[in-house]
Amino acid sequence: MIKGSIVALVTPMTAEGQLDIEALRGLAEWHVQSGTSAIVAMGTTGEASTLTADENRAVLQHVVEQVAGRIPVIAGTGSPSTQATIEKTQAAHSQGVDACLLVTPYYNKPTQEGLYQHFKTIAESVAIPFILYNVPGRTQCDLSVETTARLSKFDAIVGVKDATADLTRVAQLRAMCSEGFALYSGDDPTAREFIQLGGHGVISVTANTAPVLMQRMCDALMQGDFALAERIDNQLLNLHHALFSESNPIPVKYVLHKMQRIAPGIRLPLTWLSEEKHSAIDAEIRQLIETTE
Repeated sequence: MIKGSIVALVTPMTAEGQLDIEALRGLAEWHVQSGTSAIVAMGTTGEASTLTADENRAVLQHVVEQVAGRIPVIAGTGSPSTQATIEKTQAAHSQGVDACLLVTPYYNKPTQEGLYQHFKTIAESVAIPFILYNVPGRTQCDLSVETTARLSKFDAIVGVKDATADLTRVAQLRAMCSEGFALYSGDDPTAREFIQLGGHGVISVTANTAPVLMQRMCDALMQGDFALAERIDNQLLNLHHALFSESNPIPVKYVLHKMQRIAPGIRLPLTWLSEEKHSAIDAEIRQLIETTE
């Protein structure tokens, strides 16, 4: 089981919107050196939905090569199509990733039985562990606790990323899911409470910009030092919210650009951060730099 801070990695791009492989490899190395527990590449934050299949493969290839087995690499391979998800997951497996992250099928709004059959079929078709990803704010599809518990019985399904921010689910998931099933927060502002209630880590947007602090917070929680975890979380609280002032990953790419780690590139239909948001986020960047120096 992977525990701690797992970064939902951005995909660096040039100002013209082309992949920036040098910056991508630099980010991957930074996370290894910063103690990040694992990397999720080609998830929502990685703009997977706007990349071509060849670009998707290129990103995974370079992240896997750069990390070189030092920490796990998890590939986002979910889609609205069961067959397409199987094919994407098998392809990612062949590239050497350690696990996959599968978002619930979006747009087509399946029933709970449809969700169960979707993930069951995938679990019976792939030879790599994968994590369920429930983010109803984006998909308009909520994977219920009961359905998650049913799916936790499959060996291939090793955990869930819950981005509902509903902390009451943690105890329910712990009680109903199979032993050893991993629970990850997908909501940075409530991640500390999620882990303190029994979660195993966070798949984090904030970790893109503050990897050391996010890992320290998780480590403190795992060691039972809740006071230290709260102090770190309070340092990051405004940043958590600033990074969702516009659609993810618009703000986090702006912050990373200001930190001189990536170029100012993003792929349509996403656009660069609105100018009126710059001053507020710049203040959080200054605070972040002062905190980590």
